[in-house]
Amino acid sequence: MRTVARLATVLPPDWIEHRRGDGETVGWIVAEGDGFRAMDLLGREVTGDVVDWLGAEEVLEDLGIGYLADRYILRFADGTERPVRIAEVSVRGVTVVADEFGASSAVGATLDRFPLPFPVPRELRPVAR
Repeated sequence: MRTVARLATVLPPDWIEHRRGDGETVGWIVAEGDGFRAMDLLGREVTGDVVDWLGAEEVLEDLGIGYLADRYILRFADGTERPVRIAEVSVRGVTVVADEFGASSAVGATLDRFPLPFPVPRELRPVAR
């Protein structure tokens, strides 16, 4: 079985959970210097630069959670790649499933599952649109 490098990770204690109005967690806000950065549910920084608190909240709320349904490419240690979709997300880790030819949406399909650390490694990247 091919694997991606695994690292033991824990949610940093300075990450502040941000929930939208309906109570759904959409990410975290992290203090940096005189400003803040927003982190999505995969643990990726999404502000691009340090912003004020309201700016970080706005970025997370505008982003939402729809990106969790997108297709991704997972690069393995041997250099091979597979299309995948996200199956599970938590601060304990992220699980992706193989998605060749839309297999992840086939009822009853047995899919290859790949556990990843949180935050997700650079080996998981969105499919270019």
